[in-house]
Amino acid sequence: ADPMILERTIAPVFAANCYVLAPAPGGPALVVDPGAGAARGALALLRSHRLRLGAVLLTHGHADHVWDAAALIEAAHAEGALASDDAVDAPVYIPGPDRYRLDDPDATTGIRVEGMGFADMAGTPWRAPSDLRVFPGEGFSDAVELVPGLAIRAVAAPGHSEGSTVFFLNADLAACDLLYEAEAVDVDPSRADEERPRLVALSADVIFKGSVGRTDLPGGDQVQMWATLRFLASAIDPDTVLLPGHGAATTMAHEHHANPYLAEAKIRGGDRHA
Repeated sequence: ADPMILERTIAPVFAANCYVLAPAPGGPALVVDPGAGAARGALALLRSHRLRLGAVLLTHGHADHVWDAAALIEAAHAEGALASDDAVDAPVYIPGPDRYRLDDPDATTGIRVEGMGFADMAGTPWRAPSDLRVFPGEGFSDAVELVPGLAIRAVAAPGHSEGSTVFFLNADLAACDLLYEAEAVDVDPSRADEERPRLVALSADVIFKGSVGRTDLPGGDQVQMWATLRFLASAIDPDTVLLPGHGAATTMAHEHHANPYLAEAKIRGGDRHA
């Protein structure tokens, strides 16, 4: 069987990670968090694996993770690279509590740099995707396939934003760049090419390598964030590979040892008086 595809391209604005996931080459793909300027790299990854865009998943509603959703779908349509031949569109999924943010991500994210708002930094106006859907509620209890052959399960992880969510998938992966980066590959090089099942988590802006998401933007909540982090620290298998919204891939085991913010959350854990 062909190994599952797991690739990353990085959006130029705020270096937001955009991931391309597909059960196999030549089929439908899920693109996660196409940030400002990420459409070009994501399209190149689709092309290189002969993939068609089946759906887009947004981990949360901040501008730096959602900006190129419409541009990516339009570009894929222009190339005949949408999953269904007669489609002019692909569904874009977002967790329900962050749905409101997509009416105006620039305003609801609230980031300004030297007087410039996000649209100024992106260099393109915000365009909402035309087929925007709330991520299905059943995906929080059972795995759902947003594209065929790719089962994803959601865990609510509020604090960075109200709707921030961590998405889990079981992937049969051979050694790939992201696994090497996360130091999640067997030391024995003769075994590196073997596919084996791995638990992968799209940890968005909840857990980064050595850090965690900020809570000082509109809708952020520090106490909620500690509670989320304490829960995830206890619930996520240490072998899980984390694919964050910014920065390097890592593993939960690494973060238990090396992430001071996670250590603090394990102690404070959602107590408003801690």
